[in-house]
Amino acid sequence: MTSFPYQLYLVISEADCKGKNMIGVAGQAIKGGVDLIQLREKNATAIQFTIKALQLKELADQYQVPLIINDNLLVAQDVNAAGIHVGNNDLAPVQIRQQWNKPNKIIGYSIEYVEQLQNEQTKAADYLGISPVFGTSTKTDTVTEWGLEGIRTIRSLTGKPLVAIGNMQLNNVREVIKAGADCIAVVSAICSADNPEKAAYHLKNELLK
Repeated sequence: MTSFPYQLYLVISEADCKGKNMIGVAGQAIKGGVDLIQLREKNATAIQFTIKALQLKELADQYQVPLIINDNLLVAQDVNAAGIHVGNNDLAPVQIRQQWNKPNKIIGYSIEYVEQLQNEQTKAADYLGISPVFGTSTKTDTVTEWGLEGIRTIRSLTGKPLVAIGNMQLNNVREVIKAGADCIAVVSAICSADNPEKAAYHLKNELLK
């Protein structure tokens, strides 16, 4: 995969939806402009994760929105997801390429240190997750809070598509894109919104300006 045509990336889990129906939230978000979805279920069993992934993939397929699975290659393979996203402590992108030998599958890789840009895992990935750009309560296990300067630095060192995540809000996404990100990933700004469709719509419009 050479191009990355996505701009608004929803990272979703049952817990992030705060009691609302996750599939319903995802459907509203897609109608509002989300064009890529990642299912992140850190505490679900493999069976629970697979069931949720199948439900979400059925919805995503209706709208031709790719579904990415967070950190679980077996689930990604079982549901024939569009791809997988991993971090430093997960199965490495090089191993994923070997075990999931389908060149059209998307692999995302989270960057926590600038030095990672030189490693073989980065080369094997299709896009890089810059996480977090700004501090956030949904991601507490991170090493570096990148900020806008961090995005500029990474952009100067790699031509890979950059997906920015971490407290992405209506009032900061333009600055993040200007700093060099290709795509914005959101959790709370859509999942916790009273109206996920409207929240996604406003974010997408801000990105299209």
